[in-house]
Amino acid sequence: MPQIKSQKKRALTNLKRSAAVTSEKSALKTAIKTVLKAVESKDADAAKTALDLVNSKLDKAVSGGIHHKNYASRQKSRLAKIVASV
Repeated sequence: MPQIKSQKKRALTNLKRSAAVTSEKSALKTAIKTVLKAVESKDADAAKTALDLVNSKLDKAVSGGIHHKNYASRQKSRLAKIVASV
C-alpha cells in the first residue's frame, strides 16, 4: 500500500485510467463485432455505417495511445475488405 500522498493519488489515477482504457478497448471490440454481424446478415448499408464508426474508434484509439497504428491499419483494411464483399 502506498504511504506517501502523491503515491496514493497516482494509484487512484492508475485505476481510473486502466478502467477507461479497458472500456475503450471493449467498445472497439463491440463495434468490430457489429460490422461482422451486419456483413453476416448481408446488410450492406448497416455494415458501411458500422465500418465508419469502427474507423473512427480505431483512429481515436491510436491517437490516445491505446493501440498501435499498424493494428488500426490492419483492422481497417480487413474490415473494409469484408464489407466490400457484401
